[in-house]
Amino acid sequence: MSARSDRRWAELAREVEFTRLPELRRQAEGWRTGLTGLTALLAVLVLLKGRDDLAGLPAWARDSATGLLLAAFLLLTTGSLLAVRAAHGAPEREILLGGQALRRWTEQEVARVTRALAWASLCCVLGVVLVVGALVVAWVTTTSDPATHPVVVRTNSGVLCGELIVVDRQRVAIRTETDGRVTLPRATVLSVGPARAC
Repeated sequence: MSARSDRRWAELAREVEFTRLPELRRQAEGWRTGLTGLTALLAVLVLLKGRDDLAGLPAWARDSATGLLLAAFLLLTTGSLLAVRAAHGAPEREILLGGQALRRWTEQEVARVTRALAWASLCCVLGVVLVVGALVVAWVTTTSDPATHPVVVRTNSGVLCGELIVVDRQRVAIRTETDGRVTLPRATVLSVGPARAC
């Protein structure tokens, strides 16, 4: 390496002190744009598809998935706000005219922007992990077959409780624990309704 090349590298190293804040702001702009887009996309997906997909799940799985999605949305929104803070800074009351005051402010602002970017990226990663967790809960949880839900059948002669097998124009068939399969003529059935348990 030549002396001229060494001098140029030394000059560039000295200039880094003055260009660090604009570089961090540019980096924060990218994070802000990405987080805002990701948060908006997840919000649209949750609003359009979330309820339909979670409605058939058992209560514990539905509540878990909903909680994970809400926490993910809050984390992604927080990450977006932190990225906006890092990209644009906070409103300042005073204009710094002195060199030393400007230097102190720049050093403090570099520290604040670096910290805000670190938290924004952590919020982004955790938000995505929570969304994936909600998807896993929704996918792995087996939904119960509607045909296995117990029903209460009221007839002219009494009340029966069991698993619904078939309902058509001529008959209602259920499986009870005591009698096995019971087929009732449709004309004798007064009502069929869901039951919590038999």
